Amino acid sequence: MVDIVTRAKNLIMTPKSEWAVISLEPTDTKQLFTGYVMLMAAIPAVCGFIGLTLFLGMFRGAMVLVPGFLVSTVVSYVLSLVAVFVMAKIIPILAPKFGGSDAELPAMKLAAYAPTASWLAGVFLLIPGIGFLAALLGLYSIYLYYLGAIAVVKVPEDKAIVFTIVLFVVALVIFLVIGAVANALRF
Repeated sequence: MVDIVTRAKNLIMTPKSEWAVISLEPTDTKQLFTGYVMLMAAIPAVCGFIGLTLFLGMFRGAMVLVPGFLVSTVVSYVLSLVAVFVMAKIIPILAPKFGGSDAELPAMKLAAYAPTASWLAGVFLLIPGIGFLAALLGLYSIYLYYLGAIAVVKVPEDKAIVFTIVLFVVALVIFLVIGAVANALRF
């Protein structure tokens, strides 16, 4: 497996050719999670926590809230890992309806690597008030899902746009649930 920095850079800069490499690369779920997903998903979690803590540090007494935000951050991080796993289970169910593969490993590769842009954009959470840039730049992940669906899950190009839209809606629902759970656990 390629190192994490090279993989992330290539997915952003040369996504089509990187998906071709990914499609042929031998790996397994454990390696994808421990070598990529767990590290990349930590970027928005850690940056969001640091940004919020620094912002709250400007106000006296607001630091009392930090332990609650730390718990919320950890819960959000764990739930984001769950989201990748859930997406990896949903993709092989949906892909055959669009002419793609129902194989689990390609689905896991797509679920693991497609959110790369969103995770990298999480660095913008370091500065409160510009977090919206993280959301905007994270939209590039939709394009990564599209390209990965074609290259890895073998969805025909003429059906890949609709497949990607369906995956986006599924991901949106998953992340709305995650957000609700994380907010409910905030102290």
